[in-house]
Amino acid sequence: MFIPAHFNITDKALAYDIMKEHSFATLISQHNGLPFATHLPLILNEDNSYLYGHFARPNPQWKDIKDQVVLAIFHGPHCYISPSWYETNKAVPTWNYVTVHVYGEVELLEDEQELMNSMHDMVAKYETPDSSYSLQDVDAEFLSNMNKGVQGFKIKINKVEGKAKLSQNHSLQRKELVVNQLEQISNTDEKQIASLMKANLKK
Repeated sequence: MFIPAHFNITDKALAYDIMKEHSFATLISQHNGLPFATHLPLILNEDNSYLYGHFARPNPQWKDIKDQVVLAIFHGPHCYISPSWYETNKAVPTWNYVTVHVYGEVELLEDEQELMNSMHDMVAKYETPDSSYSLQDVDAEFLSNMNKGVQGFKIKINKVEGKAKLSQNHSLQRKELVVNQLEQISNTDEKQIASLMKANLKK
């Protein structure tokens, strides 16, 4: 990924937070000699060394992905930045965004218990604390049959790159003008970008 120095996320903890908060990722590998992508949730383990996920078995991507170095892209908040918000009209539009790229080698999960553990972690992450649903309450035979329809995997993380394009290359005055405009928009991404930009104003 092309990352100008002023957009580079050097804080690994921030990169991991983005991966956790925006865990529905794009996983790209080579399949039959061509790039192939699947959109799916990927769960970071406790020591940040592996990403866990699973394919639907009819998805052909898993069939030749073992031992490949793959790219997982985590898309954070993003939004359009209008030049009309600036102090001058001698400007062009741009896009502010946050993204993290993860590179690593794929291992297919052969052990059913490891697959089940990853499923439990995934459900625990996405279910609300007061949810009445738990995989532990689901019939074990039913779950085992359902798991035959998926192929679990884990990615050994080799490299993490993060990019936060938040108008760092503009003046303080312009950044404040952009934040003010973004805060007036009700969309979630605009609110999140404004929050991230405000945090960067203090640096």
